Formats: sequence, C-alpha cells, structure tokens
Amino acid sequence: MVDVNGRIRSASAGRRAGTDSRYPRLVVVDTDCGLDDALALLYLAAHPAEAELAAVTTVHGNAPVGSVVANVGHVLAAAGIPEVPVGVGAAGPLGGPPLLLAPGTHGADGLGDLVVRTPPSVVARPAAERLVELARARPGHYDLLALGPLTNVALALRLEPELLTLFRSVVVMGGPGPDETNVRRDPSAAARVLGAPANRLVTVGVDVTATVLVDPADLRDGFAAALAARYASLRGRRLTPVHDAVAAALLVHPDWFTVSDAGAVTDVDRAAFLTDLAAMDFG
Repeated sequence: MVDVNGRIRSASAGRRAGTDSRYPRLVVVDTDCGLDDALALLYLAAHPAEAELAAVTTVHGNAPVGSVVANVGHVLAAAGIPEVPVGVGAAGPLGGPPLLLAPGTHGADGLGDLVVRTPPSVVARPAAERLVELARARPGHYDLLALGPLTNVALALRLEPELLTLFRSVVVMGGPGPDETNVRRDPSAAARVLGAPANRLVTVGVDVTATVLVDPADLRDGFAAALAARYASLRGRRLTPVHDAVAAALLVHPDWFTVSDAGAVTDVDRAAFLTDLAAMDFG
C-alpha cells in the first residue's frame, strides 16, 4: 500500500492515506479553471495552515486559456490572495484534435458567465518552464495538483524528464475511465505524464468524485455557493459534484482518502469533506 505521502504501508496497517506532519504544503496548481477548479482553489485558500498556494499555471480545457487566466485571477482575488503568481500555459493539446470546450458545463467563459474578471499577477515564463523552475528550485518541497488536461506537465517533462520526481507529490484529477474529460482532451499528454517516473503520484478519478454531491444551499461563502449553484444549474440538477475540489482535499486532509496499491483514490469520507467545504467563508 502506498499512501499519498509516499509511505509504504502493509495491508494490516489499513487502507486510509496517512497524514503528514510537514504542513503547510506548498502547492502548485495547474488548472483549466472552470467552476469546480474555482472551488478547488477556494478550498486550498481556506486552509492556509495545511496548504499554501504557491503558484498557479493555466491550461486549455474548460475555456480558452486566456479566459482561464482571467478566471484564476478573479478566484484568487475573491480568496484574498491576488498576489499568487499565475503562469500562462498551453492553448491546445499536444498535436491532437481541436480544443473541446465545455460551455454546457462551465459556461462560455469557463466560470459560468457569472463575474467580471480580475487580472492576476502573470509571470513572464510559459507554464511548462515555470513548473520546471519551481521543481528544480526546491526539490521535494512542492506538491503539484493537476486539475486540467496534462499538456503543461507533459511539455515540462520534455524540458526536465525527472520533473515528477522533484515534486513532493503529484495529484492528478483524472483516471482510466471513459468519463475522464481531462484525459480525453489530451490523451498523449496524459500517457506521457502517467508513465513518467514520479516520487509520489496519486490519481483521483470521476468514479469517486462523482459520488460526492454538494447542495449549493449548504455553502456558507457567497461566491462558493454561486459557483456551485451555477455548476448545478448548467447540469440541470439540484445537487452537483465538485470534482476538482475533492482532489484538492487530498492535499489538505489525506486521512479522509483511501488509495489503492496502484496510486488511485478508491474512496473518500464524503461527510467530512462536505462539512468542511460548507464551512468555507471568505467574508
């Protein structure tokens, strides 16, 4: 058994991912910032004692990358951390099919067409170079949370083939199932990343995250509630999954998760996560 912190655990030790005393984690998020990505960023920002959001890189996916950058800027401002540096990443997949957007799921702009955008603190380096720069600067210190197509990470691996061994851990929102949008949007990148040598890599599939359903009315924070409500309404539902926010919780509360020998999340404490998500409040 390998838990999210990379420790080998015997079967008799149980199947829960263990805790780690080295907090706060320094988290780098690679995102195609849609509605659930935004909730993931808010969730990390709401837990500064456990996770410090060190940098964000942006990638195509839920919206064109320019909209993704603007979305990230607005979410960071709403969370009270507008100073977090943002890198601009790949506008499309690695030599694959045209970009598939998700207006029916995330709105035309990726953030439910809800808000006026706030420009972020954009760094000059492209996202792939930024990932390599961070990993090389402090090997074993940063955790990478990949919430979108894996194009940026695959491009970074071309620059530094040992990239994933330089991160303390890598958490990927995606898995092998047919409903894994992030994998479908750049299958070549996904194959490259998931096959690369890594220090600690855990995948979080929609087979698990789709079972964690949020009632937007339960969320205390107004912006978070609006995001969740829009996500639900675009899907024609009252309750909604918040896929990427569940993946983010793995870095905050690893003890809530069960991870297989292959490094895939198989279960999560839904009640604990939903209670924690509902308690977020940015004033």
